[in-house]
Amino acid sequence: MTLEEALVSVGRQAPAEKRETGELAGKEYPVRHTAKEGLCQTGFAFEGHALPGLEQNPQTTSRWAQSARAGRRVMQFLESGRCIAVVVNDKVTL
Repeated sequence: MTLEEALVSVGRQAPAEKRETGELAGKEYPVRHTAKEGLCQTGFAFEGHALPGLEQNPQTTSRWAQSARAGRRVMQFLESGRCIAVVVNDKVTL
């Protein structure tokens, strides 16, 4: 499985399917929701790297928020506190 395939799989499962756990390569990972906005947040490991993910808040002013307001599923993934990828409706932008 490539990084892009993993990101799409996680990005699809967490916000779209409203699951409490996700699965990637036979391993489960938790899916939580933020207290204030109810946004999905999750984390998984890929080739030894921890990659937390957070659903985009549509109420902010970023271009990704604009996509979320338009009804698209937007999830950002971080590594070492920096955004490394964004998944919008199963399309990855690194």
